[in-house]
Amino acid sequence: MRAFRYAFDEAIASLWRGRKSAALSAATIALALLVLGAFLIVITNLERLGRQWSESAEMSVYLKDAITPEERADVERALTGGAAVETHEFVSPTAALERFKHTFGDLAGAVDTLGQNPLPASFEIRLRPGHEGGVDALAETLRGMPGVADVRYDRQWLARLIGGVTVLRGLGLLLGTILMAAAAFTVANVVRLALHARRDELDIMELVGAPQAFIRGPFVMEGTLQGGIGAVVAVAALGVGFLLLRTRYLAPLAAMINLSSITFLSVEMCLLMVLGGMLVGCLGGLVAGFTQS
Repeated sequence: MRAFRYAFDEAIASLWRGRKSAALSAATIALALLVLGAFLIVITNLERLGRQWSESAEMSVYLKDAITPEERADVERALTGGAAVETHEFVSPTAALERFKHTFGDLAGAVDTLGQNPLPASFEIRLRPGHEGGVDALAETLRGMPGVADVRYDRQWLARLIGGVTVLRGLGLLLGTILMAAAAFTVANVVRLALHARRDELDIMELVGAPQAFIRGPFVMEGTLQGGIGAVVAVAALGVGFLLLRTRYLAPLAAMINLSSITFLSVEMCLLMVLGGMLVGCLGGLVAGFTQS
């Protein structure tokens, strides 16, 4: 405990003496974690979007105009017996046209000029999550049935979304690793400057047999504090930026992609970022303190 207190006091004093270099080091860590945190916000919300889309996945089965009652009944029986189908609803051409006019009011006049209803009858199907294989089989079956003009469902969009999240996660991890390595290198150099400034004092402490915790400990603590300060600055900057953008940009974006809301990082994730910044700073301090002869 005494060694910890000594290391902390000496680290604070060293940070104040070299505050310009320490500020540069903390800013490097803050930038690295700011980029990483932004990627985490994007990835977290895209994963939420994927889960919501999976839970509300739908299939549309468009019927031919010349479909017979028997063919329509066959299609409905296939839907009723499908394990991947949660509910299904028949939408007549008239109902489809009314829905179109209600949703796209500006185009209602253009549709009326056609003189006839261009929209086909269809079945709208709500799918059960976790039955991707069954959905594929059901789609193939429906496409081959007489009276079915086309089958459209959301699996393609989900696959693209999941693939995009995977790419973003890998890119964020790679970029974050590079930036964190650069931050650790910067911390090591700043701590090494402080070590050089006290070279004579450290040599004397070694000659009189002072423990390594008192000799090197302050430099490890200095790196840890730099990392912690940079991480706190990064989390604070992310929070302020999120609050400034939420009402004007993020809320309309969430409504556009049918997401309930765009959320910030969880408290646990923020704490992990701070701890990660302290760990990076600690590693920089260790490299500087224990590799310097």
